[in-house]
Amino acid sequence: MTTGNAPPMLSERSRGWLKYLHRKVNTPDDWDRGGHPSPMWDDKSTPPMLCFARFDLIDSSYAMALMADTTPAWREVYASILDQLLRRYGTYWGAIDWQTQIGHDPQRGAYPEAWKRLWIPADRQGHYDVPGWTANGIEPWGLQMDPIGADGNLFYKGFFNLLLGLYRYVSGDTKWNRPFPIIGDSSNTFIYTHNSINHLLTRQWAARQQGCHCENTKIWPY
Repeated sequence: MTTGNAPPMLSERSRGWLKYLHRKVNTPDDWDRGGHPSPMWDDKSTPPMLCFARFDLIDSSYAMALMADTTPAWREVYASILDQLLRRYGTYWGAIDWQTQIGHDPQRGAYPEAWKRLWIPADRQGHYDVPGWTANGIEPWGLQMDPIGADGNLFYKGFFNLLLGLYRYVSGDTKWNRPFPIIGDSSNTFIYTHNSINHLLTRQWAARQQGCHCENTKIWPY
């Protein structure tokens, strides 16, 4: 960015990243059940918690509001990128962990030593799901396939709400406050709006003094 009387602008590096992200979101892929995200979306880095394409997606959104404030004449471009991110977020692959990590992790007795030291309480090793395993279906909640309405899965709906807010901030468009499907296939379809997600989060926080569960049985105080 420039200073003084010169017009604000993005650095060459920022423009290059923006160009790549624009190409990435406009490269056709299929995040629905039976499809697969493009290999351009990172689903391998920083296991066990962040190795899902959804985290690459949400982390790619943060700069859009900053860039829109710097170069507001390009807001249509930033809004179109955020819209494409939102279209992917609410899909089967957007919530792949909640859709497939059912019950306790069958590998929890064979975690790498580094995971045990960092993530597993000493007295629970071999009997504790590592952060990153959502454990949909365990007691006391049972199986809840709706990744928004579930008692757990706070991080999924929280990041979704953030992404929806960034789109509204950048574009001024309320389109995502009209009903839209989550997952949206023959097995599971759930209907929400931006407002209804906020209302749900408010009710869940009010119902639990200790906070909402992120993964089942795990609350992240920060």
